[in-house]
Amino acid sequence: MKSKKHIFLFLLIAVQSLFAQVKFEARVSKRQLGINERLRIEFSMNQEGDNFKAPSFTGFDVVGGPSQSVSHSWINGKRSFSKVYAYILSPKKKGNITIAPASIEIEDKIYQTKPLQLLVTSPITKPTNPNDPNYVASQNIHLVTEVSNTSPYLNEAITVTQKLYIHPSIGISDFNTLNAPKLTGFWSQDVSDKQLKIERGEYQGSPFNYVVLKRTVLYPQTTGKIKIKPLTLDVLVSIPTNRRDFFGRPLKQTVHQKVSAQLKIIDVKSLPEAGKPDGFTGAVGQFEFDVTVDKTTLKSEESLKATVLVSGEGNLKLFQLPKLVVPSSLEVYEPEHKENVRTNYAGMRGIIKEIYTIVPQYKGTYPIHPLSFSYFNPKTAKYITLKSVSHVVDVLTGKTNQNPVNNTNNKQGTQQQNVVTNKNQFQSFQTKTTLVPMTKHQFFRSNMFWYMLLLPLLIIPLVFVLKQFRANAKQDVRGNKLRKADKLAKKFLSEARKNLNDKETFYESLHKALHNYLKAKLQMETSEFSTDKIKSIFNKKGIDATTSSQFIQLIENCNLARFTPVSSIAMQQDYESAVHVINAIDKVL
Repeated sequence: MKSKKHIFLFLLIAVQSLFAQVKFEARVSKRQLGINERLRIEFSMNQEGDNFKAPSFTGFDVVGGPSQSVSHSWINGKRSFSKVYAYILSPKKKGNITIAPASIEIEDKIYQTKPLQLLVTSPITKPTNPNDPNYVASQNIHLVTEVSNTSPYLNEAITVTQKLYIHPSIGISDFNTLNAPKLTGFWSQDVSDKQLKIERGEYQGSPFNYVVLKRTVLYPQTTGKIKIKPLTLDVLVSIPTNRRDFFGRPLKQTVHQKVSAQLKIIDVKSLPEAGKPDGFTGAVGQFEFDVTVDKTTLKSEESLKATVLVSGEGNLKLFQLPKLVVPSSLEVYEPEHKENVRTNYAGMRGIIKEIYTIVPQYKGTYPIHPLSFSYFNPKTAKYITLKSVSHVVDVLTGKTNQNPVNNTNNKQGTQQQNVVTNKNQFQSFQTKTTLVPMTKHQFFRSNMFWYMLLLPLLIIPLVFVLKQFRANAKQDVRGNKLRKADKLAKKFLSEARKNLNDKETFYESLHKALHNYLKAKLQMETSEFSTDKIKSIFNKKGIDATTSSQFIQLIENCNLARFTPVSSIAMQQDYESAVHVINAIDKVL
């Protein structure tokens, strides 16, 4: 009888352990798909875990996700748990593609899914159906690239504008960049507005709304034909349907639509060789030029400032200013470069200058000869040369130059200094030396000898102490777990700051940082992460209600951001709020 009870107990334990086994697996909606189709992949687990890491999805564009779903159920008194991370993928190339394993940490163990083999074939022809939401989206949303000038001169500013046209009958709730325009051969700077504004316009003669996604000012750096590869977006489109809700409002269906702008070719013209001035350094635009000094009378060993300045509009950051040339009796230091340049839709505008510090060595009168500055005006297709005024510097007191020949080279950018000999010019150098005989030192039985002999005897107990310390540290499982969570919290918070321009990555990193912070500082387990539990522990630790509410609001923002569009300003505010809340909690703890 007892043996039967033992067998029954053994079977019961075996069944319970079977049900408690961790399952972490990957599933795809299809194993074979056309290059113009979408794929849904899900990573599911039957126990709560931390630090989920998705694969790199090489060969695919992530057009949706990660989205999370969690389910709890009780059947005959037994708890069932399921959590799923889901992504929508779009293939980038044909052929056999392998999706690498994902990983997650459950109860201090790392679990991985199995790699998945997929086959991507040629595009699949889809029948035209006016009631198909994907077809409706493709006919009512368009991405357009506008270029202000397709045939500029070298270093002449052009503006590239990316516009997304949306028919008034549909709407968009979010979009992701799949392929950004490649601007090889250009100096570029973005000048887009921080917030997107919906404006009214026309597309191929029909009324459309449009949004200016991005404006970029380009300065071509090479001549010839340069391709601007198109921008590609994945847009989340809301299509109205014939169904209505309980209140009679029309229901909408959301679909993903991939849109691309057209390829643009810029034919960059060379600057004309005819009439090109000597000393031309590549300035293109419309400029003014001047050389000023802050004083014209001074004493020797005093200093004055000479400023070479160019102002106007054009490629201000892409050329060199002419070098100041002064007589050899004036000592000139390397110039300090300053610029106040802003970039708008038409290009760069502002001031660049170089400030020279000049120190006269001798009494006398010294001229600062005029400088010339040349630039090319693309509007008139002509070179223009500007000259500065000359200045005379009077040094009222000081030594008299025994060699008063002041030579300046007429070529800009070079200057010749006279060499003045002096019989005492090597006075600071020692020309005599005293030799001292070296004493013979013996290493054996010296202090160093005994130190090196005793050193191994001192190291041996130190090694034993370190080994014992490491052994104790390994046995401290809970302490190691908390320290690891603290490191992960700092790591993910740093990753969130680096990804402020990527909504999905930012909020995923911020969410992980907040969870690991709770584990490290409050010794909470993942299964305890509920709003009531967090409030209760914060209250016991003496953390005020405002800080507690801000922390919970951040977690809710991370969850909502997966399903709603978020501006870059809101992301920056959430990051700053996280840093503020964590610092406030640290002060209390």
